[in-house]
Amino acid sequence: MEKVLEVQALTKRFSGVTALDRVSFDLVPGEIHALCGENGAGKSTLIKVLSGVHASGAYEGRVLISGRHAAFHSIADAEAAGIAVIYQELALIGAMTVAENVFLGAEPRRGALVDWHQMYADTRALLREYDLALDPTARVADLGIGQKQLVEIVKALAKNSRILLLDEPTAALTESEVERLLQIVRSLRERGIACLYISHKLDEVFQIADRITVLRDGRAICTLAAAETDKDEVICHMVGREIVDFYPRKQAEPGAEVLAVENLSVVEGGAEVLRDISFTVRAGEVLGLGGLMGAGRSELLLHILGFYGKRLNGSVRVNGRELKDHSPADAIAEGLVLVSEDRKRYGLFLDKSIGFNLSLSSLRQFTARWLIDQNREIRRNQALFDSLGIRAKGQETIVGSLSGGNQQKVVLGKALMTAPRAILLDEPTRGIDVGAKVEVYELVNRLTTQGKAVVLVSSELSELMGMSDRIVILSNGRIAGQFDRGQATQERMLAAAMANN
Repeated sequence: MEKVLEVQALTKRFSGVTALDRVSFDLVPGEIHALCGENGAGKSTLIKVLSGVHASGAYEGRVLISGRHAAFHSIADAEAAGIAVIYQELALIGAMTVAENVFLGAEPRRGALVDWHQMYADTRALLREYDLALDPTARVADLGIGQKQLVEIVKALAKNSRILLLDEPTAALTESEVERLLQIVRSLRERGIACLYISHKLDEVFQIADRITVLRDGRAICTLAAAETDKDEVICHMVGREIVDFYPRKQAEPGAEVLAVENLSVVEGGAEVLRDISFTVRAGEVLGLGGLMGAGRSELLLHILGFYGKRLNGSVRVNGRELKDHSPADAIAEGLVLVSEDRKRYGLFLDKSIGFNLSLSSLRQFTARWLIDQNREIRRNQALFDSLGIRAKGQETIVGSLSGGNQQKVVLGKALMTAPRAILLDEPTRGIDVGAKVEVYELVNRLTTQGKAVVLVSSELSELMGMSDRIVILSNGRIAGQFDRGQATQERMLAAAMANN
């Protein structure tokens, strides 16, 4: 069978570190080929080679397009060869319309002027062809994240791409948006377009993939027919060991009440975003917090921390002390800390070192007479660095150079440095690989064994069921369901999440 893409013995090094080590695989027309591996396995580097970010000559090995050697010196060269990339972090201009984004840099022209009528007509034709309910004249900034992802796909198709590289395309999508995107990818298969599909969500991979290639430590470990393997085998190849219990929740005996939220209602921008929220979390307990995107989960955590909204009524208590009109610094001083879902925006200084980030929220611990005791700070940083198993040369390593899983460990370490009693975890496993997820789950177990109270927000129902002692489901800013560990099923939780929609 014709191979639309071949990668032969691809090797890429950075300052003596081998990111890709003789990687080989291929794509055939109309194939959905999944690429799986832990963060740091080499997936991003491979994408950058195939998309022309790493120019020909900067790596060893060969890339062939339809049997012919391809030497890309730029992104434009890769696009001219029929390769388009759809990244997790979307490259769209919010102030421009859908059509303007789709044809950005390739606008149809009438002489020296842009042919606006033709551009909008061509966009409508593309949207009709793929049965996408988008308005070509809509501003991209006004679209939801799922719709923006569809604009990226249409943008790639407008370039007559034969090969799509999809890098974690569903990471920020709701379940209904994920299903719509998967339908579109399946339709591309029927049209002969080859897709290289990167995802940490193995359920998704097995729904859609024809073949699966596993990368580990920069090497292509194996390529498997999806119909002839299963999640356990893929995970074993990814991490190099068998994970016996994917959700290793170890329940601790609950202690005293640590966090209590009672009749909480919150407004933001004149709109009531949270209404009559009440729950408690005890020492040694994990309270799962679920709901559809926009249900108010992150807003609730941010308000508890003192970062969001105006309280209409209700109370928040930590260790019996009420937090009212408080700042995040006040909350941290009372033993409450938040690990944000957006680690790059709110959790880390990517251009600073691991050590700088770890101690950033806890400098008072190391300060005497306005001076920082650097030796003590370094020792404390090193203890966390070691206990969390951060994979880096040392705490002077720049955080932006780390894999997603190791960046998440730094965010968690920064939170733990504050010596909290209650820890709010907002999507702590989003965008990290299977092995790193299990390490986060094991850390949650250690925290509850130490008597910490944990609130865990997750969009993955299986994660909520596997790691929570009790679960609260939000819908449109209200509590729509509460379940003990033994009562919760995915069907019951989803029904609650959709109750007020």
